[in-house]
Amino acid sequence: MADIAELPTQRASRASRQARIGRAYARRGAQLWPPVVVFFLLVGLWYLVAWYYDKVQGLAFLVPYPHLVITKGVADPFFAPQLLADLGNSTQVALTGLAFAIVIGIGWATLMSLAKWVERSLYPYAVILQCIPILALVPLIGALFGYEFLSRVIVTTMISLFPMVSNTLFGLQSADRAQRELFQLQGASRLTTLRKLQFPAAMPSIFLGLRNAAGLSVIGAIVGDQFFQRGTPGLGVLIQVATSRVNGPGTFAAIITASLLGVAVFLFFGWLARAVVGKWYDFG
Repeated sequence: MADIAELPTQRASRASRQARIGRAYARRGAQLWPPVVVFFLLVGLWYLVAWYYDKVQGLAFLVPYPHLVITKGVADPFFAPQLLADLGNSTQVALTGLAFAIVIGIGWATLMSLAKWVERSLYPYAVILQCIPILALVPLIGALFGYEFLSRVIVTTMISLFPMVSNTLFGLQSADRAQRELFQLQGASRLTTLRKLQFPAAMPSIFLGLRNAAGLSVIGAIVGDQFFQRGTPGLGVLIQVATSRVNGPGTFAAIITASLLGVAVFLFFGWLARAVVGKWYDFG
């Protein structure tokens, strides 16, 4: 009898679960279709511009058709392997520079969170670093550290450092004042307060900074690669070489690959943020 009495409840629970799953799929579909529509509109606009430069201006190499770009980047027996190798090199530079930016940025922000006088002493230099025109420093960096992997990593680190510093500092300072006072009343040390209160409260801000720094690290890798022509080449060198040879499809294929690398790194750290702190913070 008990089993029979439970059947309506089980059916209601199953129906409720299926309804929740259906609503989740509906929300996901509602989030996906607008960018898909915009993507096809952009591709159509690209075809229109390419047709104009091909048929009207007679300059087809400036804006090649999208299918020619895809063919060049995927099926060309000479260009595609080079594109893949350069993608790997740029990825290595971007991730190495990002790793240094994470370590330096979190350490820098942690020091500034210890006392206001430390923040007033160090934060202006973080702002100055953000405002320095990196391209103006490239010749100096090359002269001091050479023109190969190390210089590329330095440029990448400099470009992607500020989001880690600013977001981590904001997160460490966002811990609830009442909870800080409670820790002080309990006689907790600065290290304990940082470890058990401030860093857990700062995790959403840290991951937001990490996502921004991840995208900037790819830009830094491409910029460094374009100016430091020696050593192992990356996508920046490939873009310059394809442009100098008036290879429109190759140029666009390399640019799109660099953009997709930035998107992939950004999405990966977005996924990591949701996996770590998504239970109490919505990253969208």
